[in-house]
Amino acid sequence: MQRKMRMGMVGGGQGAFIGAVHRMAAALDGHIELVCGAFSSDPERSKASGADLFLPADRVYSNYEEMIQKEKELPEGERMDFISIVTPNHVHFGPAKMALENGFAVVCDKPLCFSMEEALELEQLVTKTGLLFALTHNYTGYPMVKQARMMIRNGELGKLRKIVVEYPQGWLSTKAEDTNYKQAEWRTDPARSGIAGAMGDIGTHAENLAEYITGLKIKEMCADLSTFVEGRRLDDDGNVLLRFEQGAKGILHASQISTGEENDLNIRVYGEKAGLAWRQMEPNSLVVTWLDKPKEILRTGFTSNLYPEAIAHTRVPGGHPEGYIEAFANIYRNFAICLRARLAGKTPDLIHQDFPTVQDGVRGMQFVNRVVESSATEQKWLAF
Repeated sequence: MQRKMRMGMVGGGQGAFIGAVHRMAAALDGHIELVCGAFSSDPERSKASGADLFLPADRVYSNYEEMIQKEKELPEGERMDFISIVTPNHVHFGPAKMALENGFAVVCDKPLCFSMEEALELEQLVTKTGLLFALTHNYTGYPMVKQARMMIRNGELGKLRKIVVEYPQGWLSTKAEDTNYKQAEWRTDPARSGIAGAMGDIGTHAENLAEYITGLKIKEMCADLSTFVEGRRLDDDGNVLLRFEQGAKGILHASQISTGEENDLNIRVYGEKAGLAWRQMEPNSLVVTWLDKPKEILRTGFTSNLYPEAIAHTRVPGGHPEGYIEAFANIYRNFAICLRARLAGKTPDLIHQDFPTVQDGVRGMQFVNRVVESSATEQKWLAF
């Protein structure tokens, strides 16, 4: 099947932040084209947003229900192949469910949805329909994250002992939600964000990154959530002690009131033979510390000492930054390659089957629920 995959978008209209990121990432490799959208809950804004993107007026819809229904009625050679959902959390479930029920694959921004019940229903739908579903935990798309994962998978660190993952931001150090700042408004609103604030927004990224790199699942946790900004309705800081499979112990810290911090997601993993460290704000480097030899700094673009999984997701020559958009694009490219193969009745290369799934989304929702529950109880440890 030699054509681009056709994407319809829900959300991401004028004034939105993440929608433009998704569109850039989807377009980067030439595998995907945006053909339609329902870009806002306001029909007029949706139409204006579609015009800004040079889409035909008859492919710009007033809501996602109309989009899915009308696209399904189009000939197979014209209709969209999948939808990309880039709305606030409370508007993930509806379009994802309807898309799956009508035969469309889905790419969804994280977290998976608003509640645990919705997450489990989507998981069942994906299993029932057999359709592709990708969740944009974009940090898994970085080449050196994949290098770290493969080093651990191949035993280079030995048995894992300690995992430390941190995600400090400072952008909510003041009550920004009272200043007409759209991104702060919905993320701090329980009716739109869900039961967690910082832990739902960025704590899920930290949880996903730790499980992705190490290959270990969290078994138990002991959490302490805080709301430091007076009058805020959801947590803006949290600390979690973790117990992983196979005896590894961990610490997860997520904060949006770490004054002056930008977006410093980072992880350190220590095994019996070696340790490694990666920072999102310095993504080209993976620091490896050995028990019996000097520290190494592995860099993207230098292929002699990297795994094929890292090389396949490296886009630029050594010394040039592998960035946020490129990591997002790796997820969209892999998804598009797998979708094209599936539509053609073929099996894609295993290296391209690497993107977060609905099951990762369910893990994220379980994490959020257990963290909130753990923080609210006097009981020390809760099973995950």
